[in-house]
Amino acid sequence: MFFDTHCHLDLPPLRDELEQVLWRAGRAGVGRFLVPAVAPEGWTRIRELAVRDRRILPAFGIHPLWSGRVDDALLDDLASLLEGAAAVGEVGLDYSVREPSRQVQQELLRSQCRLAVARGVPLIIHCRGGFADLLRIMREERVDRVGGFMHAFSGSTEIARECIRLGFYISVCGTVTYANAVRPLRVVRDIPLDRLVLETDAPDLSPEPFRTLPNEPAFLVESARAVALIKGVCLEEVAAMTTANARAALHIPEDYFPT
Repeated sequence: MFFDTHCHLDLPPLRDELEQVLWRAGRAGVGRFLVPAVAPEGWTRIRELAVRDRRILPAFGIHPLWSGRVDDALLDDLASLLEGAAAVGEVGLDYSVREPSRQVQQELLRSQCRLAVARGVPLIIHCRGGFADLLRIMREERVDRVGGFMHAFSGSTEIARECIRLGFYISVCGTVTYANAVRPLRVVRDIPLDRLVLETDAPDLSPEPFRTLPNEPAFLVESARAVALIKGVCLEEVAAMTTANARAALHIPEDYFPT
């Protein structure tokens, strides 16, 4: 059984046909889902999804693109949600935009790292173009105490190894199936399978041969096949190891999920 460690089941079009999405996922062998928040507006929907279906685990956080809208009251609201959260996320840095400023993004990242460490909850880290600052902040905030996932990882093997030293697993998404992919293949090749997890980032980052469609958890298997091919192992080994890795990162007992 595969574990999709990052899918936005609370967002359209997935939430509009959620029963069918989950049925197709189950038929494909994907039966565990970590659903991270992007903005505070999604916190209630994600919490409701997790209450309705125990296969769905909630993560609450504020994406760096929302950094300019955050105040102390909102951070207090986030802190109150973490008792029932599987992770804090998705959080991080996104230097592909000019606003919010890098300083504002860094301040929010620090605040959320501190919440995660204080509550003992792992992090889901988003990063575009800011790995040097990200690693510095992660070290300074001692996130090695909680670890987590490097979401849709786009960095080098060297950066991946630094993240692993901080207790993080490297998350592989649909980009590993693209014909022009270079870094994702190199990272999968160089990083041990026991430090990799799988995700879709649905409804984004659809893998081949579904790039014209909204992504969904059922498509996770395409990324798993690519990992199996690169590693020279069977698909079942990829499923078993990446699911075990996700459980370890989230501190989930083996008997948590229903059969």
